[in-house]
Amino acid sequence: MAKCELCGKSAQFGHNVSHSHVKTNRRWMPNIQRVTVIVDGQAKRMTLCTRCLKTLHKTR
Repeated sequence: MAKCELCGKSAQFGHNVSHSHVKTNRRWMPNIQRVTVIVDGQAKRMTLCTRCLKTLHKTR
C-alpha cells in the first residue's frame, strides 16, 4: 500500500452508501507520486502525497 514518506498519509476506509442504504466497502486513496527531491544537497527519491510536494515546492 502506498504511503507518503513525509506525513504518513495512506489509504482510508469507509462505505459507499446507496439510495437503499446498503453499505459496501470502499477505499479513498491519496494521490501519491514518486519524485526526486533534493535533501541536504543530495537528490533523494521519495514517495510523497501531492500536498507535501506542493508544500516542499513553496518553501524552496
